[in-house]
Amino acid sequence: MPDIAIRYKQNPLLSPKDLEPSNENMIIECLLNPGVFEFNGKTGLLVRVAERTLQKEGVMSVPIYNDFGNVEILDFDLNDPKLNASDARVISYDGTDYLTTISHLRLLFSDDGITFKEDKNYPSLFGEGDYESYGIEDCRVSKIEDTYYLTYTMVSPNGVGVGLRTTKDWKNFEKKGMVFSPHNKDCAIFEEKINGKYFALHRPSSPELGGNYIWLSESPDSVHWGNHKCIAKTRAGKFDSKRLGAGAAPIKTDKGWLEIYHGATEANRYCLGAILLDLKDPSIVIARSEVPIMEPIASYEQTGFFGNVVFTNGHIVDGDTIKMYYGASDEHVCLANFSIKDILKSLGQ
Repeated sequence: MPDIAIRYKQNPLLSPKDLEPSNENMIIECLLNPGVFEFNGKTGLLVRVAERTLQKEGVMSVPIYNDFGNVEILDFDLNDPKLNASDARVISYDGTDYLTTISHLRLLFSDDGITFKEDKNYPSLFGEGDYESYGIEDCRVSKIEDTYYLTYTMVSPNGVGVGLRTTKDWKNFEKKGMVFSPHNKDCAIFEEKINGKYFALHRPSSPELGGNYIWLSESPDSVHWGNHKCIAKTRAGKFDSKRLGAGAAPIKTDKGWLEIYHGATEANRYCLGAILLDLKDPSIVIARSEVPIMEPIASYEQTGFFGNVVFTNGHIVDGDTIKMYYGASDEHVCLANFSIKDILKSLGQ
């Protein structure tokens, strides 16, 4: 049962031209991978906005965030022998790596779930401090009782880890710091405690032993995590042969916790699959997709900043329908519907 996603005819919903840069020295390169939530009767997106600096002749300019969340621009002479600018995404100067783009999280709201606009009463979120100096990316939003938990990727020269901020009103945020140390990302907190504990999916990575696998962890307070268990690994010859990672918070069904995840091949083709976890013990895998439930088949999913990519970290559940917002080709924000029953059927449930 390949590709059971029902794409919206309005796709892409958002593209780089639809928003203004964060300041006059920046250009928006990509909009992608939104966290999704409901608030005051509206659908909210926390969109990753990737920006690059305006370039000057003879100079390579790169952005970083300072301790206050403001952009500082570093200029390097292209003729400087200490500069290695052979990679369009990462440059190196005197042994230190810098990203050519930097990401922040932009809040957008919609009455109909399709047309989104910024509301200046709600702030954008920027990287702050040493561990977010290269930006913050790919936020998942989980709501437990009256609190929203934002797990996102912290990027800096020190590595890539998982940060946590919480909010009740989307205006005031409490920073919890780095909750999973490098190298780690793709963290999604379950929207319900199990046996009095918080649970989360996350993706530590090892270039030598192990790989890019999905792990499960538990916590008494959402900040301190332990009892880590590996629950899903890459599979040779399948759509998730090189890496995989959690999408948004798992969805509670009568069959188990349903998680939509991304899987990629050695050719960096990103698809979506599903995994079903036991309700009482989510370290137990009941079923997992043998083939993707969504593949990059639309033109806007195949061509863009980084083509052949569908990637999700946000959805709204309405009865049997999952309204899934996703990044296409690392450039656009799109929307597709899934039937929970159809996904479970594809898993043999």
